[in-house]
Amino acid sequence: MNQEDVARWIETLRPGTVRDLFEYLPDLMYFAKDSHLRLVAGNRAFVHHCGFDEEVELIGKMDHEIFPPQMAEKFSQDDRSVLETGMPINDMVELFPNEIGVPEWYTTDKIPFFTRSGEVAGLCGLVRSYRVKLDDDLEAVTELLTKNFAKTNSISKIAKEAGMSVRQLERKFKNIYKTTPTHYVMRLRVLRACEMLASSEEPVTSIALEVGFYDHSAFSRKFSQLIGQSPRAYRKRYQRKIEEHE
Repeated sequence: MNQEDVARWIETLRPGTVRDLFEYLPDLMYFAKDSHLRLVAGNRAFVHHCGFDEEVELIGKMDHEIFPPQMAEKFSQDDRSVLETGMPINDMVELFPNEIGVPEWYTTDKIPFFTRSGEVAGLCGLVRSYRVKLDDDLEAVTELLTKNFAKTNSISKIAKEAGMSVRQLERKFKNIYKTTPTHYVMRLRVLRACEMLASSEEPVTSIALEVGFYDHSAFSRKFSQLIGQSPRAYRKRYQRKIEEHE
């Protein structure tokens, strides 16, 4: 059987037949989006995690209509990368709301959809709980970084307290979280800043200092690098969205 035979066989299937498989895989959330990042499908687990009862309630919505601003921006940023490059993102460890809306660590795969002519038409994603057993030392390090992300933490001091060298800590941390402790802290700072920019009128400089940056320019530079736009542009964008929904 060649590829053309396989394609013809797939065309004979009832639409949605293969996707039904995702309804029966435990602890797995499935979703699909079009090229405008509008949701076009989701299995029951994903629908319920998003706070809906039926898939039809989900269709046409975008991340910012469902998730907290800081999470929605991260999800959309990754989606745009998949659409622009046509390359999948695999085994990405990120925060995602659990059944009661509290952020927890999940692993996400995002895969592009292609038209017969080779153009990117959208993407689908698989989200599953990131269940990993942390040793006591790394669990203590993670808790410390998460609770004190706005403070200046010396990685060498933290590593010493954990009984590891900096290299050992970074290697172990990256193996679990797919990033370094420093970048982990930086992302927590930016995510908190996203939440504050979207929900308050506090000056940008004040927010920068509150989440742990030493000045406005350093904050703006890192924020733009991770989110893809300046803090002021981000705030203006979300204020406009709030006004549109009022």
